[in-house]
Amino acid sequence: MENKAPEVKVPAVVTPGEDVLIRTKAWHPMETGWRETHDGQTVPRNRINKFVCRFNGADVFSADFHSGVSENPYLTFHARVPGAGVLEFEWRVDDGSILRASAHVGIAGA
Repeated sequence: MENKAPEVKVPAVVTPGEDVLIRTKAWHPMETGWRETHDGQTVPRNRINKFVCRFNGADVFSADFHSGVSENPYLTFHARVPGAGVLEFEWRVDDGSILRASAHVGIAGA
């Protein structure tokens, strides 16, 4: 599978205290460890198990992923943005690696 950076879509400008829609997509195979190849070999487990979103370093949303999550998980949620800052996104993988993305948010009229 091609290694693509995760994608995030957030408004570039917000009103302080506004709830904003955040869209994320991580490019990942999400193998459960239960599938076998045509020659009977087990495909090793390789999945994202945790997602965390932070705003200026403070957690604003998190989710645990389990075996029912499909390949290239797409996640949408709302978060209240108190002002200008940086949204940081992390997808934690079973092997200890972390996929990361970030987005800057500005204030309307500033």
